[in-house]
Amino acid sequence: MRHILVALTLSLFAGASLANPQNWAREWPDTNFQTTVIDDWSEIMSGGPPKDGIPALTDPDFIPAAEEDRIDGREPVITVEIQGETPRAYPIRYLTWHEIVNDEVGGRPIAVTFCPLCNSGITFDRRTEAGVLEFGVSGKLRHSDMVMYDRQTESWWQQALGEAIVGDLTGTELDRLPTWMESWYEFTARNPDGLVMDEPAYPRSYGRNPYVKYDSSRQPFLYRGENPPHDIPPLVRVVAIDGQAWPLTRLSQEGRIAEAGHVLTWSAGQASALDTARISDARDVGTVRVRDAQGNDVAHDVMFAFAFHAFWPEGDWMLGD
Repeated sequence: MRHILVALTLSLFAGASLANPQNWAREWPDTNFQTTVIDDWSEIMSGGPPKDGIPALTDPDFIPAAEEDRIDGREPVITVEIQGETPRAYPIRYLTWHEIVNDEVGGRPIAVTFCPLCNSGITFDRRTEAGVLEFGVSGKLRHSDMVMYDRQTESWWQQALGEAIVGDLTGTELDRLPTWMESWYEFTARNPDGLVMDEPAYPRSYGRNPYVKYDSSRQPFLYRGENPPHDIPPLVRVVAIDGQAWPLTRLSQEGRIAEAGHVLTWSAGQASALDTARISDARDVGTVRVRDAQGNDVAHDVMFAFAFHAFWPEGDWMLGD
C-alpha cells in the first residue's frame, strides 16, 4: 500500500505542474484542446501511468460460466443482460487492471468500465452520431475519476458522466446500459448457462487488489475537491441515479427503498474490490439492484460519495427521515 501512496503522491505534484492545455497538447498532439468544457485545467491530473499504460481490452474472449473455476463466489462482476442475448459477466478482478472493455453484444457495441478510485462501474453504448467509438485509458484523472479517450478523435471523456470533456466530440454523451455489479455466485445462480470474460493474456496479479484498504481510507487519492455534505464520509458508497444519491449505509439497513420512481434493493454476499489484498477475502459490501415501478432494470452507479458530490455538486442526497 505504501508504494501506491508514494506513486500517487508524486503523480499529484507532477499533475499539478502540468495542469495546462499547452502541456497536455504536447503529449496529445491529435486532441483538439480548443474545444472543451474544462474551465480549470488544474482539475486534470496525471494518474501515474501514461496513455494506454493501463491497457483497455477490445473483443475479449469468453468461456461458459460453468467452466470457470478461478473466481471466488463472493468476487464482484459487472453483469450485462441484454434481452435475447446470453448474459455476460465481466469480473472486477480483470477490470481493476484494465478499467475498460470494448465489446459487442448482440450487434450492440458497448464499453464496460470500472474506475477503482471512484468505485464507479458503468456500461456505455459506444454508438454516437460520430460513429462507433473505441475507448482507451488516458492515464489522466479528474476529481479522481478516470478520463477515457476515444481512438477515433482522441477526445477525452469523463467516465463517471459518460460525456466528452475535451476535443472534437466535447459535449457528446454516451447512453448508459442498465447493468449492475453483483457477486459471481449471484450471476451463476441466475445464469448457469451464462458467459464470463476469460482471463486476459497480460502479466497481472488477477484476483489481487492493488488498492489495499482504499475504501476504508479517510480521504480519496488525488482528490482536492470538497467533501460531501451532511457529514457523509467521502468513501461511503452511494447509489447514484440521475443526480440523486442514496447512501449505501441507509440502503443496507433498510434493505429496500422505494423513492423517486425507483425501487432499490440490497442483499449481502458481494466482496469489496478495494479492501483486502485478495478480493475474495474482503469485507461484504452487498449487491444493489435498481428497478423502476414496472420492474425494469434502471441504469445506475454505485460510487463513492466524494465522486458523486464532485460531479453533481447540486445533487439530491436521499437521506430518508
